[in-house]
Amino acid sequence: MEDVYKTIAEASKAIYTEKRSRFIAYAIPVLSTRDVKNEIDKLKKEFYDARHVCWAYMLGADRLEFRSNDDGEPSGTAGKPILGQINSNELTNILVAVVRYFGGIKLGTSGLIVAYREAAADAIREAGIIEKTVDMQVSFGFEYPFMNDVMKIVKDLEPVILEQSYDLNCSMTLEIRKAKFDELSNRLEKVESLSFIE
Repeated sequence: MEDVYKTIAEASKAIYTEKRSRFIAYAIPVLSTRDVKNEIDKLKKEFYDARHVCWAYMLGADRLEFRSNDDGEPSGTAGKPILGQINSNELTNILVAVVRYFGGIKLGTSGLIVAYREAAADAIREAGIIEKTVDMQVSFGFEYPFMNDVMKIVKDLEPVILEQSYDLNCSMTLEIRKAKFDELSNRLEKVESLSFIE
């Protein structure tokens, strides 16, 4: 079961120039379509005098949610090549936006495709690619006498303890990578008095 995905380490910026047209490319980590919209709105506000703000994004560890936009450039000359760079690097949870200032010389369809592709590639290179795991959380409660049973499982499987409270009735929230989640759940189920919290 694949529980690792690639994304970018940090936001970055790169500038690509072709026949006096300037392409200012941004690679930005995002987690939702709301993040995408906010970032594009910010860029459009900052570069209000630019001809085009073209973009593409990919979301989710399974890389199934994506979109691209040519923002007035000839169809398929901007958004697609940007998305192509996201795909060729197998990235997700990323927005790449390229702001274009026209330099007075037309680039033609193939020239535009190359320029947007290269600008996107430069921004991704600048951002640095990292691997992250797909993590899942589980919350549960149990009676204090069964603390040792729970702590043995935690020691064996090494999940991250996000929350814990120890009282007569104890509770805990753990986070663990997806590949180990079933094993964690199965072992916790065997602890007496333990019940999962939705």
